[in-house]
Amino acid sequence: MTRSKSNPFAQSKQYWKVTFILPEIAAATAEQSFDDITLAVSGFETDEEKGLWTFELLYGTKPDIEEVYRRLLVLAKLHNIMRPKPEMEKIEQVDWLAKVAQDFPPLAIGRFYVYGSHVTDAPPAASIPIKIDAGAAFGSGEHGTTRCCLEAFDWLGRRRSFKHILDMGCGSGILAIAAAKLWKTQVLAADIDPIAVRVSVGNVQINREQMNVTCVVSDGYASERIKRSGKFDLIVSNILARPLVQFAPDLAKNLAPGGFAVLSGLLTSQEQQVLSAHLMQGLKLKKRFVYNEWCTLVLER
Repeated sequence: MTRSKSNPFAQSKQYWKVTFILPEIAAATAEQSFDDITLAVSGFETDEEKGLWTFELLYGTKPDIEEVYRRLLVLAKLHNIMRPKPEMEKIEQVDWLAKVAQDFPPLAIGRFYVYGSHVTDAPPAASIPIKIDAGAAFGSGEHGTTRCCLEAFDWLGRRRSFKHILDMGCGSGILAIAAAKLWKTQVLAADIDPIAVRVSVGNVQINREQMNVTCVVSDGYASERIKRSGKFDLIVSNILARPLVQFAPDLAKNLAPGGFAVLSGLLTSQEQQVLSAHLMQGLKLKKRFVYNEWCTLVLER
């Protein structure tokens, strides 16, 4: 997750970064605790087993470290945890536009062409363009899990069509947008994080898919919108191994007979536990996609 001001890097020639680690219980409120005094706040899970998140605060001037300590103390008292130990460092001046262009070049993944707003060249002919900027929610195409999901979509799209699709844990909305563009159908995109849902709504509008993609806040499959939607013929879930295992019965309950599931966000070392949980629900493995240490499973009910 990342929250940043509009073009924060235009405000200063020098930057400072403050880094600290929080347990998962405090991660949800960390961004709000520092949003008013920073250029950007970024948080990402760095230890799934221990439930630890690393947060980075970006400043345009040297931060008041005592103020950081004070706010961390308030955060610690709020969640009854030990106060984190922040580390501060000065960041060398960077041409951020050039860095973004270098770090996030356009990606051709199967028929999909994923690009950011810094790309001015027209998408290749016959491609399926998806405009996504790295930022406020997970999923801009460069990560192995998202890449493999798009490869799975391309593989499935050459074999059959889908009419009723759910993106469980939509993040930036990239997979919901890709599914809507590929199969030209209705997609329901759900995420437990309201910030991710807001980001998804914005990306859906940028890609002009608001008539096809509906974004909702949902704790897993619990939302009334999902319950009223009936069974889906395709469910994609790019989250983490542990919730994939936990959600296996709910996925099977919401997946139509003959329907497919695309599961991602798991390491190859976690593949067997995720697969076993879904085999127990009557699904069978059709194909797997691997990129570096990340694995994506395509299952059929």
